[in-house]
Amino acid sequence: MSMVVKNNIDALRTVNLLDQNNNMLQKHLSRVATGMKINSAQDDAAPWSISERMRMRIRALEQANQNVQNDSALMKTAEGAVSSTIEILKALKEKAINSANDSNTDEDRRTIQKEVDQFIDQIDDNALVQFNGKYLIDGSKNNAVADTCTVFLNRNISTAADQNQGTQLVNLTNSFGVNLGIQSTDTWSISYVMNGTTTTTSGTVGNQTLQNIMNVSSKINVSQGNGNEKNQSPRKDKFDQDLYSPNKEKALFLYGGPTTGTAGQIAGYTISISDAQGNIKKDVNAVLNDFKLLQRAENKTGDKSLTFHTGPEANVAIKVGLTDMRTHALGLKGSDGSKVSVTTKEKANAAINVFDNALKMTLDQQVTIGSVLSRLDYTSSNIITARDNDQESESVIRDADMAKEMTNYTKANVLTQTAQAMLAQANQNSNAVLSLLQ
Repeated sequence: MSMVVKNNIDALRTVNLLDQNNNMLQKHLSRVATGMKINSAQDDAAPWSISERMRMRIRALEQANQNVQNDSALMKTAEGAVSSTIEILKALKEKAINSANDSNTDEDRRTIQKEVDQFIDQIDDNALVQFNGKYLIDGSKNNAVADTCTVFLNRNISTAADQNQGTQLVNLTNSFGVNLGIQSTDTWSISYVMNGTTTTTSGTVGNQTLQNIMNVSSKINVSQGNGNEKNQSPRKDKFDQDLYSPNKEKALFLYGGPTTGTAGQIAGYTISISDAQGNIKKDVNAVLNDFKLLQRAENKTGDKSLTFHTGPEANVAIKVGLTDMRTHALGLKGSDGSKVSVTTKEKANAAINVFDNALKMTLDQQVTIGSVLSRLDYTSSNIITARDNDQESESVIRDADMAKEMTNYTKANVLTQTAQAMLAQANQNSNAVLSLLQ
């Protein structure tokens, strides 16, 4: 090797190798320090880009899961208020049954009415429950619905042609064709509650037909069929579709009209047949009173339902409508503030059915809430699973194998120190030229 002083080629080569070793050392040191083998696009552009998109999705999934938790808290708040209303309705039915008993004096019934009034007011308080400043079950979060009327149906009375409307009471039969045993000397009594007011009417059976005695008010209609015969006034459900009985079977229909909405709803309807001596015919009444609530009366509203965004993409959501749980909507209070009365035996018997129907509407709301809560639980579980899978995939792309990186770091460190030693040696070799100048 020639001896030169202007260019120390060995030193230059060693410096180049030292720089490479230093770069390698810094790269592996960064990986060891962060635990990631890709810290920037410079390290590996394509996997870095994929990883960043995955990270965005992971964060979106975490926020979606947080949304679900908040939505669950909202629904549990509504559930608590509805559960309280259910308990109150149970107590109200107890009071009505108590008041229907003639062991009570008029003063006793007035005392019971005071309790009933307080319970009804508490149901209105329950309906004003809020979550984050939002009222939930006061009707302000309802689905888009049309004006509807109350519809009851009775499938326990025979649906033979024209029997329910034109046949005399004494000839009525049950669904098995057995005569009910009503006598012309019997008396009938009908009580119904509409707009918070109880109306009672009665008379002798004689040659009366079922339609005659049930059409006690222009606001109440009765018909026989499957729910929407062409010769009847059409009835619509809350989504403005034709309303039929289950499986479109024939039944006896009782419905409010002509006013639709809560102003014309029938909150309760009872029929009582007694013999000439005043004894109540319980077996007959069991058939005549077997009216089941098919549809509640609701006022027309636009779409005010809640939208729960439950996914990482746009428009991945659950829509939830919460119906009106105020006493007027449940038939417990009239638009003028009058409340269901239990101050007489007749009114108390009518109130029993009112509270039963209100309970059915409340339970229907509770079932909706419970179903949504169950769905949200599954949604949260699905989101967490998706997040974990995405996190695992992102980890495969970006996380460093620490054992491997420590090995590479040690190797680079040794090579760097070696290059430093060789640089010193290369510089020392150049000093040998000085001996020629002595």
